[in-house]
Order: sequence, then structure tokens, then C-alpha cells
Amino acid sequence: MKLAEYIKETRGEMKHVNWPTKSQAANYTLLVIGLSVATAAVLSVADYVFRLGLEKFILAK
Repeated sequence: MKLAEYIKETRGEMKHVNWPTKSQAANYTLLVIGLSVATAAVLSVADYVFRLGLEKFILAK
């Protein structure tokens, strides 16, 4: 396939894409940020709990 043909077909396919509105994009962005913060919080708590468990295990000997 030639480069010009590839670009032409790509442009044609891009017309079929259903792009989000500004409002949807903003909502999705906030959702991703919120989920990222929540995941970081859960992993931080898990890390803290595991660290405490390891310290108790190591100090118990």
C-alpha cells in the first residue's frame, strides 16, 4: 500500500469516529483522575499494612 493511499483511507475512517464533546471529555478526565487517586490511596494503605505486618514479623524473632 502506498503512503498516499494509506493517508486517504485513514482520513476516510476518521470521519466515522464519534468524538466526545467538551463536556464528556472533561467528565472522563475527572473520572480518570479520581480513579487514579483512589487507586493510589488503596495501594498506599495496603503498603502501610504490609509494612507493619513485616515489621511485626521481623521484630517477633
